[in-house]
Amino acid sequence: MGVDLGLPHFDAELEELGQLAQTAGMEPVARVTARRKAPDAALFVGKGKADEIKALAEELGASEILFDQALSPAQQRNLERHMELPVNDRTLLILEIFAQRARSHEGKLQVELARLQYLSTRLVRRWSHLERQTGGAGVRGGPGEKQIELDRRMIDDAIKRTRERLVKVKRQRATQRRQRERREAFNISIVGYTNAGKSTLFNALVKARAYAANQLFATLDTTTRQLFLQDAEGTGGVGGRSVSLSDTVGFIRDLPHGLIDAFQATLQEAVDADLLLHVVDAANPHHLEQIDEVQRVLHEIGAGAVPQLLVFNKIDALAPEQQPRFLVDRFELEGTQVPRVFASSRTGKGLPELRSELTRIVAAARPPATAESSLPPTSS
Repeated sequence: MGVDLGLPHFDAELEELGQLAQTAGMEPVARVTARRKAPDAALFVGKGKADEIKALAEELGASEILFDQALSPAQQRNLERHMELPVNDRTLLILEIFAQRARSHEGKLQVELARLQYLSTRLVRRWSHLERQTGGAGVRGGPGEKQIELDRRMIDDAIKRTRERLVKVKRQRATQRRQRERREAFNISIVGYTNAGKSTLFNALVKARAYAANQLFATLDTTTRQLFLQDAEGTGGVGGRSVSLSDTVGFIRDLPHGLIDAFQATLQEAVDADLLLHVVDAANPHHLEQIDEVQRVLHEIGAGAVPQLLVFNKIDALAPEQQPRFLVDRFELEGTQVPRVFASSRTGKGLPELRSELTRIVAAARPPATAESSLPPTSS
């Protein structure tokens, strides 16, 4: 279910929500859209549309209703009562996917923290079925009120414990980064919209076996490998230098803030990188909007100023008339011209050009003390 509120990037076909549902193991049976000037305070979509959705769900035998927008606790409770079915929003759906996909200890901690934070905002509404009584002398109490207090305390304690454990993980990652800095390693982080082909590109570059699939959020945990860059004519003599390449979690429209906060330890790899390899699904008709969304998240986590190299991936999926004339050119990103490489991680086309661009960028970024003798003289 999606509601067009006149905001940009409305998915009229609910394509991405359907992909998210399938990634979570569900099977979409119908897609409904509506247009409103503002959400209904009680049911988000209004009673008439809610009745329509309920009738359609009964006709098709649906077991759950998903909304493409975030619902307030009150709206979610009212919709479930009205439709007599579980109702969840985009935020919870993404949380469910992350919970299924997290493999590392760090990833599981991050997902658990985001889930607890989400649950804490719904606690009072979720326990509204419990009895509330007024005790003597006008004092509110009763089993319902006590249960709410107990569960709130349990969740608050769990959030505190999870945050403390994540602090230890951040310290470990900071130690690893300091070790790379002492080795004067050049750090590259792969970022991009989910399912843009980041992990496939990572595997192609470093011959790794990181999990890659044609689905949203195939990779949650950061993987780091060494990438060997050979010298090439005009690169300033990088010859034989290895750089550190990290594959990070993909971004998505309306990524819950709780997840951004929880995955700060993982996303820190992007903040501390010397270069961001921004991977774009060139075959996606909405790739420009996806670039904007990635840029928004990068600024939010403090990585907006890190230099970028754009990789327009999946050119093998483009029609012949859409194929680029040149595999390397420049692209205007937030008013700045940045290098761009067209490539296909699946077929390997454009990967030699990508390596050459990486070699050139690393050579240009070498500290003067080590690169002075190999850099070409500058004209005055």
